[in-house]
Amino acid sequence: MKILDWYILKRYLGTFFTMILMFIPIGIIVDLSEKIDNILEHKAPFAAVASYYLDFTIYFANLLFPLFVFLSVIWFTSKLANKTEIIAFLSSGVSFWRFLRPYMIGAILICLGALAMGLFLAPKASQGFNEFKYTYLKKGKKVQETRNVYRQLNDSIFLYANDFKPLKKKANNFTLEYFDGNKLVTKISARTITFKDSIYELRDFVKRTVLENEDIIEKARKKDTVLPFNIDEFTPVTYVAETLNYVELSKFIEKESKRGSSDINRYKVVAYKRWSIPVSAFILTVIGVAVSSMKRRGGMGVNLAVGISLAFVFIFFDKVLGTMANQSDFPPLVAVWFPNVSFGILAIYLLYNAKR
Repeated sequence: MKILDWYILKRYLGTFFTMILMFIPIGIIVDLSEKIDNILEHKAPFAAVASYYLDFTIYFANLLFPLFVFLSVIWFTSKLANKTEIIAFLSSGVSFWRFLRPYMIGAILICLGALAMGLFLAPKASQGFNEFKYTYLKKGKKVQETRNVYRQLNDSIFLYANDFKPLKKKANNFTLEYFDGNKLVTKISARTITFKDSIYELRDFVKRTVLENEDIIEKARKKDTVLPFNIDEFTPVTYVAETLNYVELSKFIEKESKRGSSDINRYKVVAYKRWSIPVSAFILTVIGVAVSSMKRRGGMGVNLAVGISLAFVFIFFDKVLGTMANQSDFPPLVAVWFPNVSFGILAIYLLYNAKR
């Protein structure tokens, strides 16, 4: 690798990590100032708070790293342009595409790291982040309660419940039915069902077994038993997709698709973003170089203003289309990849004009 490549690559990566180290502590301080009352009120242990903010750092670094990449590129490239270093590089016989190579190398390195984090590390951090939030920050509130649950577990097993509370692992007015074709074979009902220590505790338990000439009824005030489903089969919490690594998420989506889950678009958006976010960082790197490689009369401020405006437009499209996919029949694949495709075309256009 040439001296030019090392020079730009070190500035690129150095500015990127410096920006992360600057903004993450600010984000932690702002978040802590908002939540300190709830943390003290619910007496959250110090170890749990420390673990929460570690997960917080990973969660938001993964979510916002394309923006950090974009601003980093604009920042240090504008400094190169203002010092006429870019003109010196190009005047020495280096082509614009050759000048762009270390940026692409840096973007690839960051995107590969972000891809690995998004596929495997960020889901674990998301789980810890959300569990702390619903355990300590929203304690005592009716959070994530789902009413009128209906689930088809497979071709022959159906379950029902009037409401399900994931945090308590409890459901009311529970019914589980086994069918052989169109014929009811067994029906289990209970006033409440609670998952405890790998078994289910059923209150006011009733089991009806349908035979040819008669029905067998079994009743119990309390019944501890094993049932052919996990407690999360009732209905997954809204953030469940964020807590699964990519392999687990793919299997989860396949299973939920067969069951006709109403939240399937939400899960697909999460899965597609695992791949689209690293690609968006690559595209924003190209746009950042194209926008900031020219020396402007207004200096770095003009480049930052243009760059931040483009970043907000990108975020706007990403959020609006993502919401549309979550709450309607809008295709999740289009919602996730449209900003990347449209800004990829913009990147090519800006790069062509910057080269000229």
